[in-house]
Amino acid sequence: MTLEPIAGFKSLTTHHCVTGSMRHIYEFQGYPISEDMLLGLGAGVGFVYWHMKGTLPFYGGRANTGRPGEEGLEKTTGRRTGVRIEAFRTSSGRKAEKALLDMLAAGEPVMIHVDMGFLPYLDLPEDYHFGGHVVVVAGYEPADSRPSEAGWPAGRALIADRDEGLHPISLKDLAQARGSHFKPFPPRHTWYTFDFAHKRPPNAEEIEEAIREVAAGMLEPPITNLGIKGIRKAAKRTLQWPNMMDEESLRHACFNIFIFIDAMGGTGGGIFRYMYGRFLQEAANITGDGRLAEVGQEIYAIGDQWQRVAHIFKQAYTAPDPSTLLPEATTPMLDIADREQAAWQRLREIVSP
Repeated sequence: MTLEPIAGFKSLTTHHCVTGSMRHIYEFQGYPISEDMLLGLGAGVGFVYWHMKGTLPFYGGRANTGRPGEEGLEKTTGRRTGVRIEAFRTSSGRKAEKALLDMLAAGEPVMIHVDMGFLPYLDLPEDYHFGGHVVVVAGYEPADSRPSEAGWPAGRALIADRDEGLHPISLKDLAQARGSHFKPFPPRHTWYTFDFAHKRPPNAEEIEEAIREVAAGMLEPPITNLGIKGIRKAAKRTLQWPNMMDEESLRHACFNIFIFIDAMGGTGGGIFRYMYGRFLQEAANITGDGRLAEVGQEIYAIGDQWQRVAHIFKQAYTAPDPSTLLPEATTPMLDIADREQAAWQRLREIVSP
C-alpha cells in the first residue's frame, strides 16, 4: 500500500515546530495565516535562561508555553482567531495511538508532541533527546496482520515537520517518540484537536493585547530567569559554566545554545526575533499604526545581534578551549538586553489602552 497524505493536506516549509504545525492545520482547514502572526497572536516570544541539574543549560526565546498560570500559545492563538484548540494527554500509549488513528481515519491531520531523538529521519546522535518538538501526522498506513518482532503493529505514519517533505515513520518509532520520558520536556503523549466552526480574522484590539502581554513578560518577569532580567542573568551565569561542568559538557552546552538561537533549532533565526519583527510589520497593517513596523525593524535588527552571539557559541564548540570564547559570546548580550528593554518599553507605550 502506498503511504499518502490525507486528501487536501499540503506540506509546507516552516520555521518553528509549534507555529509551523499549527499553520499546517490552519491551511488544511482553509484558514491561510502566517507563522509570524500565529506566534505574535499567541504572545509566544520571550526569553528564558534555565539550567536544571543533570541537563545542559538552555536559552529559550519562547513564552506562553503552558506553564502553570499560562494559557499556552496554542489556545491563546486559537482564541484570537475564533478556533477552539484543546490539548489532550494520557499515560497510555495504546490510548494515544487509538485517538491518533481514529482522527486520521476521519480525515483529520493530528498535531502531536514527540521526542526528536526517536525520529529516524532527523538522524540525531543516539543520546540526543528533546521532547518539546511538535509535528503533524498527515496520513497513515494501517497495520497489517503480522506484528513486528517487538510486538508492535507494522503500520506506518506520515509526518509533516519543518521541511517541505513528508516523512514515513513506523508506528513503533512514533510510539517511542510520543512516550519518551527524557527530561526536561517529556512529550507525555500530547495531542491537539481543532474546531474551526467559528473561525475569524484577528482584530486590532486582540493584536494590541497580545503585544502588551509579551512586553509585560519581557519587562516585568515573575522570576529573574525570564525576560530582560533573564538575558542579563544568562550573560553572567554563562561565564561560570567552566566551574560547573567538564570540557566535553561545556562544548555540548555551547552547541546547545547555538541551536536554540539559530534557525536550525526552529526559532526562525535570532531566537524568534526575526519572526516577531515580521509579526509587527503585519500588525502595523492590521491596526493602521506604522509605529509598530518601526519597532519591528528594531527587533529584527536585534535578531542579527542574537545571531552573532549564536555563531560565537558555535565556534566555542570546536575551539581548543571553549571557555576562552564565553566572554566574547556574552558581552554582546548586555547590549542586547538594553536594546530589547527600550524596544519593549516602546511597544508598551504604543499599545497602551
